[in-house]
Amino acid sequence: MLLGLSSVALLFPYSELLAQEELQMASVIDEINAYTYSYPVQLPSKKFNFKWVESRKPERYSSAAPLSPDARLRIVSERVDIIDNLIISVSVGPPNFQIIKSKDKSTWTAKDVADSVLADKSALRVTSSQRMAESSVLDAHSNDINGEPYWYYEYLVRKSPTKMAQESNLFRHNVATTAERDGYLYTLNASTLSKQWDKMGPFLEKTVASFRLLPPTENYVPPYKDPWRFW
Repeated sequence: MLLGLSSVALLFPYSELLAQEELQMASVIDEINAYTYSYPVQLPSKKFNFKWVESRKPERYSSAAPLSPDARLRIVSERVDIIDNLIISVSVGPPNFQIIKSKDKSTWTAKDVADSVLADKSALRVTSSQRMAESSVLDAHSNDINGEPYWYYEYLVRKSPTKMAQESNLFRHNVATTAERDGYLYTLNASTLSKQWDKMGPFLEKTVASFRLLPPTENYVPPYKDPWRFW
């Protein structure tokens, strides 16, 4: 599931890739939601180990934590590295058709998909346009993988992580990819503090580039199944 450096460079052409690094990655396979991705675990050349903790184990959409008051977008899994200020999460939710005007995904632009996801991401009780205003999309593009579109985007969260700290270098720098299945958007998002982007950004981009939807197995639970079941 791990893409080569050339593939990552194609998906994220503006990244300063650490081509000489021997990055070791581990794979995640979530059969409940039928997706996979790889994440960085070690840089042997620098004797550096990432310190991941699985903060949210994979769970069905109906029992997952909502990201906004309307509960449309929900986190179905998450891992964090608190020491290095890294977060990798997978969220699922329906498209926001106030932003995406067509149900034909072949017509969707990466910017519209990004705006759709970001509009439903805020935990504040604000309008969709106000939620989008919290974030600034830096780049958005798409790529066809095995006949399916994947939309990639990079963005900054304008709000500081704390009310007391307003310095711009404390804003979070995010990179994400979204794919559609069964009328729902599956998004892998990876982020770190802006001041750490030059160091950690290339590794997070490799994680995002590795994200794939998998053929469903008998363990797959589609988001539309028992939507209000919490067990």
